Amino acid sequence: MKSLVMFDMDGVLFDSMPYHASSWHRAMADFGLDLPEAEAFMHEGRTGKGTINIVTQRQLGRAADDAECQRIYERKSQYFNQFPKPQRMPGAIEAVQAVRECGITPIIVTGSGQLSLLERIEQNFPGLFRHEWMVCAKDVKFGKPNPEPYLMGLKKAGVTCDQAIVVENAPLGIEAGHAAGCFVVAVNTGPLPDKVLLDSGADILFHSMAELSQHIKPLLTASE
Repeated sequence: MKSLVMFDMDGVLFDSMPYHASSWHRAMADFGLDLPEAEAFMHEGRTGKGTINIVTQRQLGRAADDAECQRIYERKSQYFNQFPKPQRMPGAIEAVQAVRECGITPIIVTGSGQLSLLERIEQNFPGLFRHEWMVCAKDVKFGKPNPEPYLMGLKKAGVTCDQAIVVENAPLGIEAGHAAGCFVVAVNTGPLPDKVLLDSGADILFHSMAELSQHIKPLLTASE
C-alpha cells in the first residue's frame, strides 16, 4: 500500500505544455537562439536556466550568465502569459480524487515557477492537494532529471521511496522519479513516442489521465 503520490503539473494536471513549447521557441528566437517546439517537450521539467544553457552551449559554445538567463526567461514568461489559462487535463481531477479516496496523500512536484499556474491549483483541484508539501522550481537547486525534486517531496512528506508513486508525462521527470527510487507512472499526453517515456524508466504507461484514473486504485493498493 502506497502512502504518497507525487504528480507533475504541466502536461499532467494542466494541458499547458503546448503553450510552454511555443513560448520557449519564440523567446529563444528573440535572442537569436533556436529551440524547436518539438524539442521543448524533451526538456520539460528542467529548470529554465538549465534549458537556456543547453541551447547556448549548443549554439554559442558557452553557458548563459545569470542576466541573460533572466532576460530570456522573463521573455518566455511574457509569451506564456499571453495564452489563455491552460485547462485542467481531462481525467486529472478524477485521478487525484481516486488517490484521496484510497486515503493516500497527493502532492505536486513541478519544475515550473509560473505563478499563473501555481495559483490555479486550488481553483481547479479544490482541497485535494497538500500544499505545504508542494515542490516547485524555487525549492530545489537541481531540476529534473536530477532526483532532487522528488527526493524533496519524499522528505517533506516524511516517507520512503518505496511508499511513493510518481506520475509524469516527460522523459526528464520520469528519469528523476526513477532515480529517486520511486515507482513511476508515465502518462503520455504529448507528442513523444511511448518508447521515449518507457526508455526513460517508466514502470507502466497510460495514454491519458482519464485512462490513469480508471486504473490508479489497483496500483496504489497492490501488495509490495
